[in-house]
Amino acid sequence: MTNYQFPEGFLWGGATAANQLEGAYLEGGKGMNLADVMPGGKVRLNVISKPGFDFKIDKETYTYPNHDGIDFYHRYAEDIALFAEMGFKTYRMSIAWSRIFPKGDELEPNEEGLAFYDRIFDECLKHGIEPVVTISHYEMPLYLITEYGGWRNREVISFFERYAITLFNRYKNKVKYWLTFNEINGATHLPIMSLGFSPATEDVRLQESFQGLHHQFVASSLAVKACHEIIPGSQIGCMLIYMPVYAYDCNPVNVLHALKEEQVFNYICGDVQVRGEYPAFSKRYFKENDINIEMQQNDLETIKQYPVDFISLSYYMSRTEKKELTEEEKASGNLIAGVKNPFLKASDWGWEIDPTGLRIGLNQLYDRYRVPLFVVENGLGAYDTVEEDGSINDDYRIDYLREHIKAMGEAIEDGVELMGYTAWGCIDLVSMSTGEMSKRYGLIYVDKHDDGSGTVERKKKKSFYWYKNVISTNGQELE
Repeated sequence: MTNYQFPEGFLWGGATAANQLEGAYLEGGKGMNLADVMPGGKVRLNVISKPGFDFKIDKETYTYPNHDGIDFYHRYAEDIALFAEMGFKTYRMSIAWSRIFPKGDELEPNEEGLAFYDRIFDECLKHGIEPVVTISHYEMPLYLITEYGGWRNREVISFFERYAITLFNRYKNKVKYWLTFNEINGATHLPIMSLGFSPATEDVRLQESFQGLHHQFVASSLAVKACHEIIPGSQIGCMLIYMPVYAYDCNPVNVLHALKEEQVFNYICGDVQVRGEYPAFSKRYFKENDINIEMQQNDLETIKQYPVDFISLSYYMSRTEKKELTEEEKASGNLIAGVKNPFLKASDWGWEIDPTGLRIGLNQLYDRYRVPLFVVENGLGAYDTVEEDGSINDDYRIDYLREHIKAMGEAIEDGVELMGYTAWGCIDLVSMSTGEMSKRYGLIYVDKHDDGSGTVERKKKKSFYWYKNVISTNGQELE
């Protein structure tokens, strides 16, 4: 197809996360959170994923770019005005939990933090931009990690419920679209990011991760219940990192292996949050991996009674799997290493680029769940060059976004109900995976560099003008 029919009211926009752009990590009464102790640079994931990570700042050894971000905390009005100039219908963002409850377990929220997000939402609404708000996005209060053990501890459910209810009551007239936990299904691979703990050994990783996930499932359902009660007409979704899993070849051994990998990674969390129950295949998986989830009497009833309204997802890559593989065959750049796919090119950071995989993934999700879908993260991390005349000619990013938007258009023609698309990150920010500024995703350039230097001046990239035209034509003009 060449003429794509995106629905009327399609939510075009961009996406960011509080911990990656706000900065001001000790201002406004904010408490410390996980992102504040994550070092910058390519060592980041190696450091935080090792057993025994101490959740402390070591400025003699590492840098901490999240402390400053891109100073969105002070420059939000300028940035939202730029989003509006692009024509954004929506802005997917997150709230820093520790700005609202600095330690996480307080009975009363921090008014200064609440007022900050009031100003953000007012600025969005002034420009006709609908906020889509992630309640928990990789920034758990540090106190809940160090004193409670993160989501392994069932007590955290009540802290999250109090936090969510506080948000719904405060912003009920400003925000109608909510997401519970960012990329919830990534937790088993890197529990520190979303579950707030570092397993002591590899042997306990799956057991502790699925126990923590169960607590999040209950918390998510309680948030759905509260959201619907407090904000009539609101919609609240889950958020998955979605990777279609391909078999390396047609060998049935590899096909079965790919199927099992896809079931566990892509569907356990979706089934619980959308269908309201653990899938049938999970029983065998839990048995074979010695996973025994402790549940309270009404947990499954709560999960069943309060499923999410829609599925939001991040899509960056597909994944190719083979039962037996050598080190040479691994796709080392991918978030979750599989086999190198010989049919795909890769980004500067080794992430395989597969627009067709997005169409496949949207079809798979909609066929399975029959609820609206929302692509809330998709983008290209790349090195950008500022030319002598000040221009940034990021045609590679335009090509990437164009092909993925075309894939969405094809999926809609396939019958998929798609709510919207928010490009990640619509303005340059600190990379989650590497803690770098040089890994740029934005349609807006920020003069900030890995060594901390820069003026934080904003510049429009070539992709800014291209995306503006895409939005104004509702996806009709993509060239």
